[in-house]
Amino acid sequence: MKKFLFIFLTGFLLAHVSQAQKFGYIDSNFILSKMPAYNKVQQEMDKYAEAWQKEIEVLQQQVDKLKQDYKAEEVLLTEEMKKKRQAEIAKKETEAREYQRKVFGYEGMMFKRRQELMRPIQDEVFTAVEKVSKARGLQIMFDKSGDLVMIYTNPVHDYTEYVLEELGLASDRQNTPGSRPAANTADDPGNLPETEEQQSEPQNNSNAKPKPTKKSKN
Repeated sequence: MKKFLFIFLTGFLLAHVSQAQKFGYIDSNFILSKMPAYNKVQQEMDKYAEAWQKEIEVLQQQVDKLKQDYKAEEVLLTEEMKKKRQAEIAKKETEAREYQRKVFGYEGMMFKRRQELMRPIQDEVFTAVEKVSKARGLQIMFDKSGDLVMIYTNPVHDYTEYVLEELGLASDRQNTPGSRPAANTADDPGNLPETEEQQSEPQNNSNAKPKPTKKSKN
């Protein structure tokens, strides 16, 4: 009985604490897409990728040339010369594969260069998220674009627009559909603009006469 009571009280307290904490979420991918610096990084990374890909293609062309020459001259080569040419081809193939892995492989040059360029932008977003969280009294901020799977999200907890405002990228209209629903004083004391659906919804006329209902025939 005591054990059951302890479990019940513990669960009740945890539920109470979780309800007392305010939380929110953002869409970091959407925020990044609105940042000119991020778009500039994307363009720069495309140039790097194109240049590196051309270098890999040159190496592959060298491999193909060696193979073609060997095939054309194979009948004229001695066994020792064949082995030497085959070893040369294998070495060049390995060189091409290794360079491709070095550039585009896991934590390769492409990955490291992108990390280097993205770090200042990520720091800027993090600082904005931190300021919004403190200003809005949030204890937890989730990222909808992260590894965390969010099956359902109530738009009232979406603080993406606030982060964009902090970054100086706020738009005249809401950037995300439903990100700013009607004001909910329980969650946010600020006055929030009405959504398009609310603005277009017809006003309820209390003086309108109810429509007569049809009597069913026996």
